[in-house]
Amino acid sequence: MANRAFRRPDMLRPQAVAQTKVTAAPVARTTPLLDASGGEFLDRIFWFAMLACGLAVLGILVLIVYELVLRSGLSWHAFGFKFFVGRDWDPVNEQFAALPFVYGTLVSSLLALTIAVPLAVGVAVFTTEMCPRALRGPLSFFVELLAAIPSVIYGLWAIFVLVPILTRYVDPFLSKTLGWTGLFAGPSFGYSMFAAGIILAIMIIPIISSIAREVLMVVPQHQREAALALGATRWEMIRIGVLRNARAGIMGAIILGLGRALGETMAVTMVIGNRPEIAKSLLAPGYTMASVLANEFSEATGNVYLSALIEIGLALFLVTIVVNALARFLVWTVTRGQPARARA
Repeated sequence: MANRAFRRPDMLRPQAVAQTKVTAAPVARTTPLLDASGGEFLDRIFWFAMLACGLAVLGILVLIVYELVLRSGLSWHAFGFKFFVGRDWDPVNEQFAALPFVYGTLVSSLLALTIAVPLAVGVAVFTTEMCPRALRGPLSFFVELLAAIPSVIYGLWAIFVLVPILTRYVDPFLSKTLGWTGLFAGPSFGYSMFAAGIILAIMIIPIISSIAREVLMVVPQHQREAALALGATRWEMIRIGVLRNARAGIMGAIILGLGRALGETMAVTMVIGNRPEIAKSLLAPGYTMASVLANEFSEATGNVYLSALIEIGLALFLVTIVVNALARFLVWTVTRGQPARARA
């Protein structure tokens, strides 16, 4: 009995070994859903459909430029380059010049950048480098929520809240303290270039902040660690290790905000005063290229009048395209398609 109990496995009978073999299950044959020729045909259809989608966007852009150039030809032949350097805007006598609108667009946009850039970059640095984890998500959400508010809502808020505050408190104070500079001289009516700059600044803060935050998040972590290892403070680490490496991308974010400010229409139209003049004081009313299109396009009766407005639209369109392309290039020089780093 003992010998049988301790028999080695190699001493088993061949019949027992044969019974322990596992037979492979037969492989079920599957048929392809489509044959090779049918799959290639669908691939070609899909390729042509995607190509059509891409070309449709370019086609729309070409059509817009073509129509603007065609419709503005009458004004171009009538005024030439003087259209952008003259100051007279007289629809009654059919004398048109776009310099007051160009001036108002540039001044209001640059004023908006002056106010918005420090706030937007500060928000971006705080959310990426210093904000607690529990607060980072809600703060980013509410900042980006500002970009989803319609511009007419900003205009209504500016009429009922911002303009009365400027008329009663801010403009008199600035006129008293900084009136000697000429930038805040003259009477205050609330509806001014200064009010337009403030409302534009509020509208472009979420754009600059969101893009700057994404740029800061792709800065390599070892840049921060190296600065801290050398004994830098947190401010020195952010200034040297983060902001210096992200300066081109931040500049791109600023230019994108500038592009939004250049083309903003409704909110600016409601608070800028809509007067085609060039004034040094920011408390004086002004006009922008987008505002004149919104206000006077439906009232244009003569062909030259309508052509002059379309030429202003063409100039605004080309400036916006150039500004946005430059901003995209500057952002790409920093990110180069890299994903944002994960934050702990």
